[in-house]
Amino acid sequence: MIGPKRLPTPRRISLPVACLALACLAAVAPASAAAEATVTYTHESRQAYEQQLAAKQIQSVTFNKRLRSMHITLTNGQHMLVKYGKGEQPTLAAQLQGKRIPVTVLKPAEAQAEAKNVPVHHKIRYIVGGVVIAIVVVVGAVLLINRRRKLAAE
Repeated sequence: MIGPKRLPTPRRISLPVACLALACLAAVAPASAAAEATVTYTHESRQAYEQQLAAKQIQSVTFNKRLRSMHITLTNGQHMLVKYGKGEQPTLAAQLQGKRIPVTVLKPAEAQAEAKNVPVHHKIRYIVGGVVIAIVVVVGAVLLINRRRKLAAE
């Protein structure tokens, strides 16, 4: 026989609600931590970098030899990205270390992972697309001219 139905007590309700709240917090916490960890770098010119170096506004620099770029963290919390030329990394690193700015160089695996994230402009796609359009136009013109010749001959 089935006994009388038991009404939920506050103690029975609070445990599932607490578990549900913890599950929601656990799901939201990694997303917010990932959003905080993502840093956006603003591209800047070499002249601006030189001015910041002279004004002692640079806090730390990370070199990516594969992309030939410097990730610069300024004392005000901004993040800048400066490109440098081939073979300039040792002189730039020595210049920064002379000013007692901490310098790190990305490991090859880290540099390659960052290089994969850089968008690539596929110029060949545009070239091939232009050639295909030109071929379609030329073939269409040839067919049109041949059709008019045949109609004129009849």
